[in-house]
Amino acid sequence: MSAQAQMRALLDQLMGTARDGDETRQRVKFSDDRVCKSHLLDCCPHDILAGTRMDLGECTKIHDLALRADYEIASKEKDLFFELDAMDHLEAFIAECDRRTELAKKRLAETQEEISAEVAVKAEKVHELNEEIGKLLAKAEQLGAEGNVDESQKILMEMERVKARKREAEDEYRNSMPASSFQQQKLRVCEVCSAYLGLHDNDRRLADHFGGKLHLGFILIREKLEQMRKTVATKQEKRNQDRLRRREERDKEERSGKRSRSKERKRRRSRSTSREKRRSRSRDRHRHHRSRSGSRNTSYHGSSRDRERSKK
Repeated sequence: MSAQAQMRALLDQLMGTARDGDETRQRVKFSDDRVCKSHLLDCCPHDILAGTRMDLGECTKIHDLALRADYEIASKEKDLFFELDAMDHLEAFIAECDRRTELAKKRLAETQEEISAEVAVKAEKVHELNEEIGKLLAKAEQLGAEGNVDESQKILMEMERVKARKREAEDEYRNSMPASSFQQQKLRVCEVCSAYLGLHDNDRRLADHFGGKLHLGFILIREKLEQMRKTVATKQEKRNQDRLRRREERDKEERSGKRSRSKERKRRRSRSTSREKRRSRSRDRHRHHRSRSGSRNTSYHGSSRDRERSKK
């Protein structure tokens, strides 16, 4: 990549798609289904394993550092939960890798000379010590490259102790089987990246494997997957709690609304009853008034007739 291309990629990563007003680039949003969510979260196997023996080639979905920058900006304001998509992607990839590892183990078991269980245990011990030596040497070289010479020397001293244990394990393994069988290369499948490892591999070969980009890339992918699982579990738990809280709030509001409506109905019934009572009292007073008025009229007319008769 040229210096100009590197600068452009750096600007994309820092400022996103809108850095130069290019509307064409802004037509595809980071939330588009065509965009690789694993790339946005910096864990796509196509990126991590690029340039290794297991280079996967170009991803079928869009990879763009500017879109990753857009996502990082947007995710600060809102939880987009892209971790779930990335987790599904990594789980499918690791499952396929583990399937290939099991097939490789099966082929080795079919092609290599069968040995007793006791000898197999001793051979496995040598393999484990080989792996430890390779990891220690790779770590020591990394520390030395970073300028941490003292720590690198400590790691190398530890590696020498492991090599002494390996020599003892090799002697036990050699003495448990014929010399002709011991000379045959016993292979083992790496549990991390499914590469083949030899029982008699030297330190350099082991360091190149365990410190190589392929093996470290698979370690990174598996670590990213575990991180995604934890993040998804935490966010799902938070979402469930938020959903439960909202449901409780709605139930509380509904109960409060029901109580309010019940009180309102009681008030309306009370007002209606009060009006009926007032109307009843009013009707009673009216009837009583009419009754008294009728009585006076009757008495008056009767008295008048009596007076007229007495005059006659």
